[in-house]
Amino acid sequence: MSYTSWRGVVGCIKPTHRPGSLEELIRMLPEGIGVIPLFLDIRAGTTDEFKRSVEPFVPLIEQLVVDEVDLIHAEGAPPFMLLGHKGEADLLRKWEKKYKTPVFTSGTNHVAALKALKAKKIVGATYFTGNINGLFADYFTQAGFDVLAMDGIDVPFDQVGHLSSEQVYAHVKKVALKHPKADAVYLLGSGWRVLPVIDVLEQDLGLPVVHPVPARCWEIQKRLHVDQPVAGYGVLLREML
Repeated sequence: MSYTSWRGVVGCIKPTHRPGSLEELIRMLPEGIGVIPLFLDIRAGTTDEFKRSVEPFVPLIEQLVVDEVDLIHAEGAPPFMLLGHKGEADLLRKWEKKYKTPVFTSGTNHVAALKALKAKKIVGATYFTGNINGLFADYFTQAGFDVLAMDGIDVPFDQVGHLSSEQVYAHVKKVALKHPKADAVYLLGSGWRVLPVIDVLEQDLGLPVVHPVPARCWEIQKRLHVDQPVAGYGVLLREML
């Protein structure tokens, strides 16, 4: 299929029907990059549900391949992080070999962003609680980072978007200040609406912040060979590291 998006087309597979992050990404991307969104229907946000959700990505990937997109982004950190860093890499190699289209996940995107920032010791904040945060920490440890914390905020999965950016700022700042040796802050999940405080967090903590939406915009540009900095959402995207 031929598209008029002259800088390239990315197919984004979103794990939930939750609005917010898709609109943010489209506003953030440079003119000329097209987005084709497809959706899964994750609702509970439990470990068991995430473990069952990888296979449903396949028919959506196949649909995007038929649509001849230039790049596929399989979103949602938990489903792929639960495979482990190596398991995820093996799956991506299998998909790219079969479909002849580059594919990246939220996890590989976040690892790439942290490495671009030359981060080694990271503090993570999530909107999950319990053992799953330990699995997220294990993923980044396997990727070569020293994970000083992966702390969740207690909120129902379907209510994440109702957290104010000020509430998230307070949670992240509290976690980060406990770990003065950290050299980067990582926010897991696209569900919370916190773009307005990313620059503020970086200024107040003196640390770079990786948030999924700016990191997504950064990698889409890099993979499509576009280099158009975007200010207001942290150093990664502002300086196109």
